[in-house]
Formats: sequence, structure tokens, C-alpha cells
Amino acid sequence: MPKEKNIEPLLVKIIRIVTGLVFIFSATVKGIDPLGTDYRVVDYLEAYSWYSFIDFSFALTILVISVEFFLGVALLFRLRLRLAALGVLMLMIFFTVVTFIDARYNLITDCGCFGDAIKLTNWQTFYKNIVLLIFAISIFAWRSKIERQGGKGAQLIVLLLFIAGFGWFMSYNYNHLPVVDFRDWEIGNDMKSTGRETIVSYLAYKNKNTGEIKEYISPDYPWNDSVWLSEWEFVDQRIDDSQLVMKHGLIIEDENGNNLTEQIIENPGYQFVLASYDLDEAVGQGMIDASGIFHKMIENNIDVALLTSSTEDVIEKYRKLYTIDYDVYFADDIELKAMIRSNPGLVLLKDGVVISKWHYNDFPQISKVEELISHD
Repeated sequence: MPKEKNIEPLLVKIIRIVTGLVFIFSATVKGIDPLGTDYRVVDYLEAYSWYSFIDFSFALTILVISVEFFLGVALLFRLRLRLAALGVLMLMIFFTVVTFIDARYNLITDCGCFGDAIKLTNWQTFYKNIVLLIFAISIFAWRSKIERQGGKGAQLIVLLLFIAGFGWFMSYNYNHLPVVDFRDWEIGNDMKSTGRETIVSYLAYKNKNTGEIKEYISPDYPWNDSVWLSEWEFVDQRIDDSQLVMKHGLIIEDENGNNLTEQIIENPGYQFVLASYDLDEAVGQGMIDASGIFHKMIENNIDVALLTSSTEDVIEKYRKLYTIDYDVYFADDIELKAMIRSNPGLVLLKDGVVISKWHYNDFPQISKVEELISHD
């Protein structure tokens, strides 16, 4: 008798395709920025005190992204479906448990499930995973009814080709800047803050005799009236910056703690920024190449600055090696990692607008830089 043909119910087919596309999309946006995904994996390892795995975090990151992509492709194109159905089910059980713990105890503020492309709260992530878990259970339950494409050998070859292509994609994004930048410091974005003129400082003074408290808008209070000052004493200050819109969280300080963020980021002229969140981990050739560019820019009266979270002792250790005879300022390492996925990384700004960014593997020739800044 002829073998009965498997018939996949329409609802299961829709669930399979949607789940496969979600897995592929999730893996792709992570693969666009593997270094950023690794930062989040490290956050998870630290949150769960799995410190012994931190040295292997990047390998774990690549493995997780690759498995997610593998399972998505397998579901979508019905390749090695029984194995894929089991893998998706196990992965969704794991992810659902982890995201419930995150939502319950807020261990990680951003799971990075969809990279920087789509931001979800911890509870939104958990509810999303509940839906995908139900989908995974449905696919697993109906796995024997879904007709597979071709023989096992052919299916494996197709999957390996997909994985090889995706591996090249991740490698490119790691060794250069991500092909799509989902973060605030995307080329073309204006990073100038708005609403500074609306900031109001309030000063509260207490009457020494009656205990009455009055609040004044600075500097509109009788600070130069000696009689008034003898009767009132300062008790509190508050600042209303509710109308201030910050485009980024970067704060740049000099060695004395002076805030120079606006001066550097919103420099009306061209401003080169070399970002290195940790000079001990910076690629040496990149630092040397950047110094060559900076020295030429200084000759052309272009402002340059190195931003780092390294200590002054570490900076001094590398001054001679990397010829760091230009301005060095301090910033938070997390913000520098968000600014550019490269250590070191080069950013060109003008009047707060991100003109261009370069990975250390792609630092431009000086002639190209001069050509770029000459188009004003």
C-alpha cells in the first residue's frame, strides 16, 4: 500500500513559519552586532555569578546566535525538523525560565533578545517567550506530521551552507563596524542635547526667626542684601531639568572632574574622538594609526581627543608607546562601548552630528580624512 502522506495543519504551518522567522530575525540582529551581544552575555554571567564562564563569553555568544539561526532556518525550510523541533522546545524552556527570573528580580535591565533593534522590558520579554514556548510545544507535538524537504544528507548540506554564510556575516560585523547601527551614535544622528535653556535652579532659604521657608529662582533672590542674609539661611537646592532632552548618556571629564561633554561632543567645528574603553585591551596598531591621524589633524587645527575609562597610571604607561601627546579625557566604559564597537574606534563629529565612524581595521588614510573634512 502507498505510504500515507503527512499533512501539516494550516495553523501548525503558520506557527512553524512565524517561529522560524522570529528565530532568524533574533539571530540576525544579534549577528549584526556580535560584540554588543557578548556584552549582554557577560551581564548575564555576572548576574548569575557564573564568573568562571566570562573568559569564554564570546565563544558562548557565537554558539547561541548560531544555534538560534540554525533552528530558525530549519523550521522555516523544514530541514532536520524533528531535531529542530526538540531544539526549539528546549531552548524556549530555558529562555522562558531565565526571562521569568529577570522579570521577577530585575537582574538584567535589557535582555538583548532582539539586539538593539527592538527594546523590550523584562516582562514583555517573558510574555513574548510564553507565546513562543506555546508555539514550540505545538511544533514538537506535530513534528511527525510535517513533511520534510529532501533526504537527511541534503538537508544537512543546506543547513551547513546557511550556517557558513551566517558565520561569515558575523565575522564581518565583528572585524568591522556593524552593517546596521541600531544605537544612538549612528552616522548622521545629531547628538546635541536640547532644552538646556529651560533648566531652572531653585534655592530654598529658611527664616532664622520664624522658620518660614521660601524658594527662589536662581539668581533672582536678594543674595547681595546683607540685612536679608542675616535673617535667612540656605537650606536646599533643586534643579528642574524636566524639559532637557539628552541624546546620549556620555559624560566626558578632565583629570580635575570638570564636565567637558558639551564642549567636545557639540563642538561647532570638526571634532575627532578616539574611543578606547580600556587601553590595556586596545589593539596597539589601531592606537598607533590613530595617533598618526591625530597629529596630522592637529597641524590642520582640527580638535582631537582620546576618551577612555582607563586610569591615569594606565594612560601614562601607553603615552610613549602610542605617542599620546594630545588631549585625554575620561568617560564611562559602557558609554564608550555604546558609542562605537571597536577598541579603539574613531568617531568624527561636527556640531554634534556624527559624520563618520571607523573600526580600527578600517582607519582611513590621512588623505581620505583631509578630503572628508575639506567638503565643508
